Amino acid sequence: MTHSNSYALGFTTLDHEIENVSLTVTGALPDWLSGSLIRTGPARFEVGKQAYIHWFDGLAMLHAFAFDSGSVNYSNRFIRSRSWCEAEEKGRIARGEFMTDPCRTIFGRVAALFAPKLTDNANVNIGVLGERIVALTETPMPIRFDPQTLETQGHLTLGEAVRGQLSTAHPHSDGTRSYSYVIEMGRKSIYRLFVDENGQQRVLAELPADQPSYMHSFGMSERYLILTEFPLLVNPLRLALSGRPFITNYRWQPERGTIFTVVDKTSGTVVARAAAAPCFAFHHVNAFEEKDAVHVDFLAYPDAGVIDRLRLDRLRAGGPSSAVSTLTRFSIPLGGADSGLQAVEGEILCDTPFELPRIDYPRHAGRRHSHVWGVGQSDAATFLDMIVKVELAGATPLVRRWHQDHCYAGEPVFVAGPGGNAEDDGILLSVVLDARAQTSFLLVLDAATLAERARAAVPHHIPFGFHGNHFPDPASRPR
Repeated sequence: MTHSNSYALGFTTLDHEIENVSLTVTGALPDWLSGSLIRTGPARFEVGKQAYIHWFDGLAMLHAFAFDSGSVNYSNRFIRSRSWCEAEEKGRIARGEFMTDPCRTIFGRVAALFAPKLTDNANVNIGVLGERIVALTETPMPIRFDPQTLETQGHLTLGEAVRGQLSTAHPHSDGTRSYSYVIEMGRKSIYRLFVDENGQQRVLAELPADQPSYMHSFGMSERYLILTEFPLLVNPLRLALSGRPFITNYRWQPERGTIFTVVDKTSGTVVARAAAAPCFAFHHVNAFEEKDAVHVDFLAYPDAGVIDRLRLDRLRAGGPSSAVSTLTRFSIPLGGADSGLQAVEGEILCDTPFELPRIDYPRHAGRRHSHVWGVGQSDAATFLDMIVKVELAGATPLVRRWHQDHCYAGEPVFVAGPGGNAEDDGILLSVVLDARAQTSFLLVLDAATLAERARAAVPHHIPFGFHGNHFPDPASRPR
């Protein structure tokens, strides 16, 4: 395997940690840009002689870009999770991850069944829960850290009522409250939606689930939360007894279709349920209410085959890998909870496939939006190599693109400009791998036009990550 001019470098371990290094800026950062962009993602793909199997498995590292008066400093640090600490101590993979199972022996599998050690390898997202900035994965074990030094500070403890083994790394916020869910697996499994206000969690609704769905994210409008159950389902008994890695226990059951459940954010009442043709998605884009319906936008795949396409052996081979999906809207009539499942169909909003979607979240989460940014693949690309902007306001979508040869872009995070009223008045921040230079750089684009405004070179490559957020003041609670 060669990394020269190949995206495979993005799946290579980074062991080096640096602190507060000033980066050379080409172009000009906006003088109003302050605070920090903080991201998480996998950075170690082997422990001793054992290798992780999937992109989603690698041990988590934080990356922070701190802005001040036109300059930017960079720091990176592994999250000292229990998963990381036990791996360091034992010299092998210690906890099961998304597609990696360290329990090689029958004894190990039996022990894991009766005393499960959930992973706290928070390599998916940076968000806010309990009024704290935390790193998140898909178990209810958020990691607290110092946003200035990136030092790990242990787990954020959720309330006793919020119990379960699985969660989402994509909580929502309406500016005053945070919303999330946990899934309790058992003989009678439950989806448990909860609200966090002033650091206190309260259960909002409990929904029974005979075979829980793999759900990476969910939707939120002004008044409602929307759970989308894709037909990638698991028998909890199989999950407990098989001894197989987590996601390999799930089965694609297209005959079940895709089920939407709409829950009132205040009362916890189910106000509507709907069914659509089978599909799969990692990421919801947004949801909003209009004309007696709640409209839910996400990036839809025809099935869950993308999960297997993101195995590390395939990605490290450097061949073509389709990791993009289609922006699709489902409109669910409100007020039909008593009449059972209502049939709905998806509307493709844009035929340009992309992933890792972002909107102007502080001003448009739960409200109608007209701009979505993400990462895409050019025609001849083997992996994600473009930043795309989709404008939905007109009769037909307008798509803009940023692309540079041998460069592989990460999630574009939108930062609104001061005093700007337009939805796209601001900048995008993206971490880009330059395969020819064998390093990464921070890219700053005009959010409206995708014209480059600045870039800042990092002294090493940054492995491909997933999500992060910009915090205007890393010492205070972000909005």
